[in-house]
Amino acid sequence: MSKPAAILDIDGTLVDTNYQHTVAWYRAFLQSGKVLPMWRIHRHIGMGGDQLVASLAGEDFDAEHGDDVRAAEKVLYMALIDEVRPFADARALLEHLKAQGHAVVLASSAKPDEVEHYLDLLDARDLADDWTHAGDVERTKPEPDLVAAAVEKAGGGDAVMVGDSTWDCRAAERAGLATVAVLTGGFSEAELLEAGALRAFPSLSELLAQLGDTPLS
Repeated sequence: MSKPAAILDIDGTLVDTNYQHTVAWYRAFLQSGKVLPMWRIHRHIGMGGDQLVASLAGEDFDAEHGDDVRAAEKVLYMALIDEVRPFADARALLEHLKAQGHAVVLASSAKPDEVEHYLDLLDARDLADDWTHAGDVERTKPEPDLVAAAVEKAGGGDAVMVGDSTWDCRAAERAGLATVAVLTGGFSEAELLEAGALRAFPSLSELLAQLGDTPLS
C-alpha cells in the first residue's frame, strides 16, 4: 500500500519567516499611506499576497494600491531574508519522510526567488520531489489551488498537509487533505484545530518524534 504524499508548507513551517513578513507588509502598507496594526497583519501571514491586501485593507484600497504594496513587500522582505533560519529538525523531517517512502512536495505560495533561497537554506533539493510557488496558480491560500497543484506534482492520490497557519489548514481542507500543524507560525493550537488541523504540535521536533501518531505514520 503506497504511503500518502507529504505536502509541506515552507514559510513559518520549515523556515522561520512569519514575523519578517509581518514587518515587511507593515512597511509596505505604510509606504502607500495605510497604517495597520501589526497583530492584524500577522493573523494574515500564510495567505497569498494576491488576497492579503484586500482582506486587510479592502477591495477599493487593493484596486488602487495593491500592486504597489505587493511590489514594496517583496523588496522590503528581501532586505530581511538573510536573517531567516530553518526551524530545528526541518531537514531531519524531510529526510525521515523521504526515507519512509513518502513523496515530498513543498507547497509554498512564496515568490519563486524566495522558494529557491529556502531550498538552498534547507539543502532540500535532493529531498523534495517537487515544489510550488506563487506563479503556479492564479489563486493562493486559503484557496485550494496551490495545495491541489502540489498533490498533482506528488503524483496524485492520498496526501497530508503539514502547515503552520490557519490558511494552510483551510486550503488543505478545501483540497480534501488532512492537515498536521505546528505552532511555529505564531497561530495557537485552538485556532489551528478550529481551522481543520487534526493535530497541532509545538515544533517540528515534536512532530517528528510523534509522527507515528499522525496520518504520516
